[in-house]
Amino acid sequence: MFKKLRNRIILTTMAATTAVVVLAGTLIVLFASTMRPEPRPRLEPGYDVLSQAPYDTQELENYIKTDRKEGNERLVVTLICVGGLIEVAVFVVVYFASQKMVEPVKKSYDKQKMFIANASHELKTPLAIIQANMEALDVDKNSEKWKDNIECEINYANKLVLDLLQLAKMDAGSLGKNTPEMVDVGLEVEKRVGMFGPKFAGEITCRQTAESIHKLLPKQDFLQVLDILLDNATKYGEKKIVVTLDKSSVCVVNDGAAIAQKDLGKVFDRFYQTDKSKGGSGLGLAIAQALCEQNGWNIRCESTRGKTRFTVSW
Repeated sequence: MFKKLRNRIILTTMAATTAVVVLAGTLIVLFASTMRPEPRPRLEPGYDVLSQAPYDTQELENYIKTDRKEGNERLVVTLICVGGLIEVAVFVVVYFASQKMVEPVKKSYDKQKMFIANASHELKTPLAIIQANMEALDVDKNSEKWKDNIECEINYANKLVLDLLQLAKMDAGSLGKNTPEMVDVGLEVEKRVGMFGPKFAGEITCRQTAESIHKLLPKQDFLQVLDILLDNATKYGEKKIVVTLDKSSVCVVNDGAAIAQKDLGKVFDRFYQTDKSKGGSGLGLAIAQALCEQNGWNIRCESTRGKTRFTVSW
């Protein structure tokens, strides 16, 4: 499909270039052939000083006509050569430019295919578990275990669908932006850290560079990004999580296994997980990045010396 698209771009461009070159060359030849020299006096029989002999006016007229004809022929040949060179140059440029033009479309298409495949796989798993538990429930109707399993997988599938819907709306630009409001960022960060404390077996600490930090920003978006980063830190952290806040950024650091440098560029990809055994769908960080881009914030990931750091700056 993409090869056909590339060939179509090349053919269309070359056809347009050929038409322009032919039209320009034809106009130049027609203009040159119809152009007349300035009126000059009629040639009269005279005497050639160099050869010391009289010259023939008819022969001189024939010579002028022949010279003009040869000049027109040389002009045509020159135009053909120049047009050929232009065609070759344009073909080379378009050949490589078309590859550059098609490559982003191909990458986007491949990502879309992967996205659909991953979404189907993620949804298939809870549906299969629900089906298996439903069958077990038919056999043992008095057991609450099967009901709990079904409810858990339904909640997971529902969250996955909502995350997919949010990403789809962001991609389409149809997700409305939340209204900015003055937020006590320090207070909200402390609340969120306190909420995630019981979820983490280790220690979560919060550090602020100022006693009071207020910012005008969409509160709901900020809290969702913060929740995603804290949830990610509690999954991958081992003993300690540190949240640092200043007037221009918030930083969440965990002491889990380091992320390889070659994989750092993938952490915000949809469905990407460094360790699938930790659970989740792999959509959280993708949503966080999309929310940051929507609000003009910057989010980045660094992993060095056994620590992984996510920083959101505004």
